[in-house]
Amino acid sequence: MCKFGKGGVLTKCVAPAPRSLRRSDSGTIRRAMELPVQNSALKQGARVVVAMSGGVDSSIAAALVKRAGHDVVGVTLQLYDYGAALKKKGACCAGQDIYDARRVAEQLGIPHYVLDYEERFRKAVIEDFTASYARGETPVPCVRCNERVKFADLLTLAKDLDADALVTGHYVRRIDGDDGPELHVAADGSRDQSYFLYRTTREQLAFVRFPLGDMQKNEVRAIASDLGLRVADKPDSQDICFVPSGNYASVVQRLRPDAATPGEIVDLNGRVMGRHEGVINFTVGQRKGLGLSGTTEPLFVVSIDAARARIVVGPREALRVRTIALRDVNWLTGSSGPIDCTVKVRSTRPPVAASVTPQENGVANVEITGMEEAVAPGQACVFYRSTHVLGGGWITSAEPARAAA
Repeated sequence: MCKFGKGGVLTKCVAPAPRSLRRSDSGTIRRAMELPVQNSALKQGARVVVAMSGGVDSSIAAALVKRAGHDVVGVTLQLYDYGAALKKKGACCAGQDIYDARRVAEQLGIPHYVLDYEERFRKAVIEDFTASYARGETPVPCVRCNERVKFADLLTLAKDLDADALVTGHYVRRIDGDDGPELHVAADGSRDQSYFLYRTTREQLAFVRFPLGDMQKNEVRAIASDLGLRVADKPDSQDICFVPSGNYASVVQRLRPDAATPGEIVDLNGRVMGRHEGVINFTVGQRKGLGLSGTTEPLFVVSIDAARARIVVGPREALRVRTIALRDVNWLTGSSGPIDCTVKVRSTRPPVAASVTPQENGVANVEITGMEEAVAPGQACVFYRSTHVLGGGWITSAEPARAAA
């Protein structure tokens, strides 16, 4: 049972009778099941709100804190009209996922609630996504969702429930350092999600826990199988949740028709090479789908001039940059610089050596030690020192290496 306060906010929850969690004799499983207790800084029986997406990761995060002896409340956010994504493999937040989260909560014996955050999500994430594409940028909506919904609205809800922590199934580590909690990359580098969480604030980091940070993905699935959870073999999410078809341009065009204005494709000297049907169909570094014929060498999108509806193309070497300008930088450590570190300019890129110089008003300049390719405005540039996430900012522009030499 659950009582609601003003504005429909949950104020009191009573869990159903818990079902027993089976334990395996597997050493791997036992080791993984003990990890959340380490460095948790939570007292036995503390109330914990778990963000449950319906996938295997958040389900096991809930199972682990439950087994650690905490008072667990599962919450799933309905973020958009999921009818189009119903039962579509590889898309998160769909109707099937809400159903799966509810079933897992029943198996674990914890209360579970679905909250309608559709309007908040539309304003905070979807509208930002479409506006960014209309500006000729390449947005990262998962960063915005974590920043503006999961680690803002959901964290506020957890505190309203008198919870001691918010738990998620992200693959990152929270480590208590000399100056407070630190954000670190996951032990499983292939699953690390620190790039998408760089906008987490220090205050939020003090309240959030990540039980899967020290685990491998195969361990997570093994625990799910051991507990008999129906999500044990569920595929991981691939698409952006509100674009179940994978066709980003169609979503942007529907909400921002002005972004589909036809225009010219030109080379670096301004010579017209062809035409296009809208800047929303392109991103910096793109090679396929340019619709150009008769060229003697491969051409890539070098820059996008949305104001003039113009796509600039050039050879691969034109994509190389050394200097990157950032805005709205978020620091998880001290920000006196220049700071020698490594940076990632896309979630799938390996980090490269760089120097970051903070400036006033949340601005920073990044000097790449070597060179980086296809740095797209709208993407995030995240700073690391070894495994420690120092912060990051939104890319506004990049200076070609040939001009910086």
